[in-house]
Order: sequence, then structure tokens, then C-alpha cells
Amino acid sequence: MSRASLEKQPHEVASMFDAVAANYDLTNDVLSLGQDRRWRREVAKAVDARPAQKVLDLAAGTATSSQPFVRAGAYVVPCDFSLGMLRVGKRNHPWMPFTAGDGAKLPFRDDVFDAVTISFGLRNIQDTGAALRELHRVTKPGGRVVICEFSHPTWAPFRTVYEEYLMRALPTVARAVSSNPDAYVYLAESIQSWPDQSALAGLLTEAGWSKVAHRNLSGGIVALHRGFKD
Repeated sequence: MSRASLEKQPHEVASMFDAVAANYDLTNDVLSLGQDRRWRREVAKAVDARPAQKVLDLAAGTATSSQPFVRAGAYVVPCDFSLGMLRVGKRNHPWMPFTAGDGAKLPFRDDVFDAVTISFGLRNIQDTGAALRELHRVTKPGGRVVICEFSHPTWAPFRTVYEEYLMRALPTVARAVSSNPDAYVYLAESIQSWPDQSALAGLLTEAGWSKVAHRNLSGGIVALHRGFKD
């Protein structure tokens, strides 16, 4: 559980994301220097959605992250706790079954999805362990989870430069392109206080996932974690 998440109640985080929904995808593209597109491609490869499979995209926001699974022929459910994000997503993708839901108490039956995934949203769920257990609960036996989340660069000199960017440059850039730059101060703080790659792998194992593995993207700025349900 991140320090920043502890300081904000779920309704406060939801309201914050409601406020940035209109320019959210553009802002992410600018702040990541376009790297978010590459990260999402890697998520799509890891999820490996197939025709007729059911995929839960948790913290889907406007469902930009869901589109590769749609193109693969899967039945995709974008789920988010921000109604503002869901409204923007529904306007852009009216055919998709957008669902409002709390990641720590998902509105789905047991053993429903072939794959569950969450990109850059696990930090925003107050109880990380509960979210990982809920994802496990709604996944079919033999199914998989893929988590894409900001992490910690593995090379110390690069980590120092990156942390300077997070705390100084990121809020400045956000003021120029975002409707709510304070949300990106929260973003920077939540990234710094988030568990590292090995610690998150441990949380996945504790939640019941097996064969847990992770790999770094962009030098550890982002990490992909994957696990399976026995």
C-alpha cells in the first residue's frame, strides 16, 4: 500500500481522476515522452488475448489500454472507479461494456475472466493486497494476470535523475498540459513510495498467484508482472 494512497481516501482519488479525464491520454503521452505507447504494446503482448477470451481491464480509464485486446478479438470489460474517465471512454468507444467498480471489491462473479490486467492503476487502490486477491478471484483457473506499473530504475545514477524528474519537472510539465496538475504531484509521490519489483512480486504470490515473474521496461521506470491462477 503506497504512502500517497494512505493519505487520500478512495473518493478523493476518484474525484482527482474525474478532473483530469478530458486530457488524460494526451497528458500521459507528453509526460512519458511517448514511452507509454511502447509500454502498452508490451502489455498487449504479455496478456496475449485471443478471440472469444474474456479480458478484464481494471483501471482502464478511457479504455485506451483496452483497444489492443479488442483488436485481438477478445471480449473486453473496461472497469474503473472514476465515472469521469468512464464517461469519456464511453463517448469514444460507445460499444464497449464500461463498468464502474472498486478494485478492492470487484462487481464480478468468481472465475469469469481468462485474463485480468491493470496498467498504472494498482497504486491508486488503497488496499493493494485486496485488489490482487480480487483479481485472482474473478480469474478462471489457468488464467493469468498482467500488471504494468511504475517501478524503480535499477541503475543508481539513472534512478537519481529519474527521481529529480518526478519531483521537479513532472509537475511543471503537467501544469502546461493537464486540467489538474495537482493530480500529477500525487502521481510523483505515489511512484516514489510504491514497492519495488521484487516486493510487488511477493505481494502477488501472497495473493495466491503462481509462477510470478517480472521484467523491467525503460530501465525499471516501469515493470511488467505476470502470474497464473492454478
